[in-house]
Amino acid sequence: MTETPRTYPQGVSCWIDTEQPDPVAAAEFYGGLFGWTFENAMPPDAPGVYLIAQLAGSDVAAIGSAAPGSAGPAAWNTYIAVDDVDAFAPEVVRAGGVVLSGPVDAGPGGRTATCRDSQGAEFRLWQAYRRLGAQAVNIPGAWNFSNLRTGDIPAAKAFYERLFRWNYLNLGESVEAMIAVEGYGRHLAATVDPEIYERQAGAPEGFADVIGAVQSTAGSEQPHWEVVISVASRAQSVRRAEELGAILLSTQDTPWTDLARIEDPQGAVLTLSEFHEPG
Repeated sequence: MTETPRTYPQGVSCWIDTEQPDPVAAAEFYGGLFGWTFENAMPPDAPGVYLIAQLAGSDVAAIGSAAPGSAGPAAWNTYIAVDDVDAFAPEVVRAGGVVLSGPVDAGPGGRTATCRDSQGAEFRLWQAYRRLGAQAVNIPGAWNFSNLRTGDIPAAKAFYERLFRWNYLNLGESVEAMIAVEGYGRHLAATVDPEIYERQAGAPEGFADVIGAVQSTAGSEQPHWEVVISVASRAQSVRRAEELGAILLSTQDTPWTDLARIEDPQGAVLTLSEFHEPG
């Protein structure tokens, strides 16, 4: 029996990757941390690599070669699904953002454009051809969310609401909020997750539509999209990450998660998240 592929409606974050100066070393780090295996999606004569990370045979992320001469540390990128990237890229500009590169085909996998929002956070648009997006999510070793960290939350909310028609679920009295795409829960229920509403019966109304959060930056932190990877044990994952050369930046406990922000050996920052029922 063939499993139903996971697909992503327009406006839903669908893929993550990181471009690293030494992608082979990065693959050793992430393979050792999350159990990922890798397949190079680039032709044999290509100048760089694009290593598709898999967990138990399902695509979860990718590691690519950094562009020659690129400055700064490595970083994780978040892609947001669109139906037509060429038609959508001008909307980024009309909403107050910038299209930094593209649209351009990324081989037979899809078509992409690199953009910057009105507050300076980079994100990428993705029009899927063969590569539909992450096929395993929300399990230990796989992508959980991407969270927007920004210095002006109201302005950032307005930008993405205009661009993607996002809704926001308030977190108490805080200006921070969860990002929701209307109808995404129904899409999941009709495709890969028929029991989503039963499983989330105790969650806030609309949680099935949630794809991430809008959060405040801290200190000198610049606006960016930060990826969150699920882990079975924060303590064990942090210990293993440090053994592999990562730096622990901070930890945070919430009613639902135990979090740890780490910096990988080449400078990319990500968050590890251990889920638990509140108690």
